[in-house]
Amino acid sequence: MLFLQGLSTAAPHEKYTTKELVELFPCELPSSVRQNISNLGVYARYLAVPRNFLSKSELAPNDAGLEVCVKACERVLKRFSISIEDIDYFIATYDASPFLSPGFSSLLVRRLGFVPSIKHVSLQGMACTAFTQALELAEDHLASSPKDHVMICLSGVNSYWFHNQVRGMKNIMGIKEIQALKNEKRRRRELRKWIATLEFFLFGDGATSMIVAREGEGPRITDILHVTNLGKTDYLAGYAKLTITNEPFSFGFRSHLEKGIRKLGLRYTSVVLEKLFGDHFSEKETKVKKWVVHTGSKAILDGIAENYNIKHEKLKESYEVLAEYGNLAGASLPFILERTMQKGALQNNDQAIVLGFGWGFSASVCSMLF
Repeated sequence: MLFLQGLSTAAPHEKYTTKELVELFPCELPSSVRQNISNLGVYARYLAVPRNFLSKSELAPNDAGLEVCVKACERVLKRFSISIEDIDYFIATYDASPFLSPGFSSLLVRRLGFVPSIKHVSLQGMACTAFTQALELAEDHLASSPKDHVMICLSGVNSYWFHNQVRGMKNIMGIKEIQALKNEKRRRRELRKWIATLEFFLFGDGATSMIVAREGEGPRITDILHVTNLGKTDYLAGYAKLTITNEPFSFGFRSHLEKGIRKLGLRYTSVVLEKLFGDHFSEKETKVKKWVVHTGSKAILDGIAENYNIKHEKLKESYEVLAEYGNLAGASLPFILERTMQKGALQNNDQAIVLGFGWGFSASVCSMLF
């Protein structure tokens, strides 16, 4: 069992509405694509990029994502009156970073004021299940060092990926027009551009920090479960990777999302929920007060709510974070959890279920008692 002794979030300074980003986009968007963007359920987001980032040749600063993480970590220490010297183990999770090596934890250790000998580790590529994966790693450490305190930093800063993809785009086609193309090579190229455009408008930037221990006050984390790659190639449903170019010292970037990712998410979440609650899981039979569900998109949240008969009131904070911050990847769940806690929606002995799923392909769940 773990105790969540502190949780804080942070976002970059620059806020962009979806309307502003449509105007900033490097080319005119067809009405059908604008409707696709509207259907995502994202109305604003914060980005760690300069306001005129699409009109300048230089990229965002290398430390833009780090600064958001530093802010989140400093906030949790100050808010809960914990000294950096009280932290025994530091876990940093992230997906996008201009540095492939060293990892995020190495870059943050001295920025946060840890001694150079602090035990630390970086988790890269856990994406939407990073929250529970980091908790599981903390649990493993605390099993052998039960008096320790563990700090976890989850970066959801993805501008490096999704906003540099669309630089210089000249035109975007609607999905129906793409599907009607007879040339396979062109159809794939246009589909990549369409996916990159939707990612541009779906993802926002943010970071969170938590402090967990085996003793103390705060919500109790009682179960942590996950499942990865039920099918050997399920990971191809959603990924980001480097690609080789024909030029020396040059690499490209490619991301992909399958249209069936929502259906796959439902399959994976059903597995972890049945592991948690038992066979033939039914939300009506549980005593769950709140559901904290990863902000994949509005359609994905709708699918979770409909498939498991979850009332809107039980997961409205997930919709709110999606609308105000966009998809924050691994940082989305603690953003939702913090909002739910701040609203006072969870009282003594209430249960909350934290559910993440996505790239990997993975799904994870943890139960929290307040």
